Amino acid sequence: MDIEPVLVLRWLHILAMVYWLGGEWGVFQTSYNVTNPRLSLDERRRHMETAYRIDILARTGIILLLPLGLHMGHIYGLQPYGGGYLTAMWLAVGAWMALCWAAFFTRETDTGIRLTKIDEYVRFILIPLIFIVGIGSLLGHGPLEAGEGNRWYATKLTLYGFALCIGLGLRFIMRAWTVRFRRLAMGPNPAEEAALTREIGWGRMMAYVYWITISGICFLGTVKPF
Repeated sequence: MDIEPVLVLRWLHILAMVYWLGGEWGVFQTSYNVTNPRLSLDERRRHMETAYRIDILARTGIILLLPLGLHMGHIYGLQPYGGGYLTAMWLAVGAWMALCWAAFFTRETDTGIRLTKIDEYVRFILIPLIFIVGIGSLLGHGPLEAGEGNRWYATKLTLYGFALCIGLGLRFIMRAWTVRFRRLAMGPNPAEEAALTREIGWGRMMAYVYWITISGICFLGTVKPF
């Protein structure tokens, strides 16, 4: 049985999107117990551990969506860079993925915090680049095909960049958990509790925008309305 490579890529693309959306919902629900001061610190730490284990699948999905989308885009003639460009892209993504998982495995250490910050720096570079390519293509000055009937692709990439911005903010919050819980382990600390409450409040508002954006990305990739 011959299976077209693009169909495998599409299947992986769907899986990555499912883990991204579902994982973010799991972290959102778990955060209620992480930041609940009525629970014991040990119990809150257990919920934080669960949140991290769910979140790593969401992070994996986020990272994989970009190369999968660009690879399929080349097959469909929506972006011109194939061959060695795709090989280099997948190697770079492999290194990014290794960094992400290394930060996960060392998350409770200073090394884990440093690796997480490096992961954030990658996004600081990638997000502006995505906006330049996506918006530039929509304006007729970029490499992506964005003519009549194909504008959905560049729009989808641009929304993906916006979603990375929101995800970056949520990453800041989760990284802060590690430091704040170290301080809480030293004894009751109203200032840290107040910071947790304030940050999770912002995080939940961001999460609602996140889900709307992810749903929009799914819609564009499925319906291709323009």
